[in-house]
Amino acid sequence: MGGYIARRLLLAVPVVLGILFVTFLVRAVIPTDAVTAMYEGQITDQEAEATTALIRAKFHLDQPWYIQFAYYVRDVAHGDLGESVRLRRPVSEEIGYRYVNTLILTLTALLIGIVVGVPAGIIAAARKDTWMDVTAMTVGLLGISMPAFFFGLLLILVFAVWLELVPVVPRGGAALLLPALTLGLIEAAPISRLARSGMIEMLRRDHIRAARARGMGETAIILRHAVPGTLLAILTVVGLQFGQLLGGAFIIEVIFGWRGIGELAVKAIQWRDFALTQAIILVSAFSYLGINLVIDILYVWIDPRVDYSRA
Repeated sequence: MGGYIARRLLLAVPVVLGILFVTFLVRAVIPTDAVTAMYEGQITDQEAEATTALIRAKFHLDQPWYIQFAYYVRDVAHGDLGESVRLRRPVSEEIGYRYVNTLILTLTALLIGIVVGVPAGIIAAARKDTWMDVTAMTVGLLGISMPAFFFGLLLILVFAVWLELVPVVPRGGAALLLPALTLGLIEAAPISRLARSGMIEMLRRDHIRAARARGMGETAIILRHAVPGTLLAILTVVGLQFGQLLGGAFIIEVIFGWRGIGELAVKAIQWRDFALTQAIILVSAFSYLGINLVIDILYVWIDPRVDYSRA
């Protein structure tokens, strides 16, 4: 197990360098800099040129690209993600609490997706080809097909406008309810479909037939044999969904005004603040990489049949 973890960490090194290089290139594709965008129309061209020159010298932008990349890797290794020209403070300070907010939203949504999706998939598989199965899979298909932003607006219309159960612009703990429900119910769809297909496959296995032949009840068969055998597949998709939620909840955060890194990313792009944009992309990519690494390790730890020497 230790050797497998060490190999996975070593394989992650070139991926980390690739992420660093891609995020480093962000400044090259931004059409202008944050200084020009912030002071456009307020200062003269000569003042803008002087200010931009100072900023370029401060952040080594007047050096060749490989020198800039070396400085960038060094700064990231020391936890220095740069300084936002627009906000006039270190990027890490701004991202810190927003990342926590996004993590809270993601974990809550994922919990909702698991609580709704896994039982729905298990029940659909246990009652295959009945109205319960058809209903669960139809709802799941709608969940996969429906854009998250449309579903979020629909929840606002129903719960805030029609039923008036929550304010249109909620505060405090209520602010988490609708965005978490939006993401959670959307994510429940693929989880339920995977749980159903895994359960159906498990229920066809020989040891399940043997358990039925011994007179074991259907509920006991499902809970003791079928569900544990399906958990690995569910764990895999949950890990992938967690990574996607953590890095892809941008539009939902904007719609509901949730102060996470998604909302900050939209503002950073509008401000043309390349340091802030770089840091957000970097944090999101590292989060996705870390989550996948943890899921891989959990997978081989849970399944005793995995040969660590070949994994």
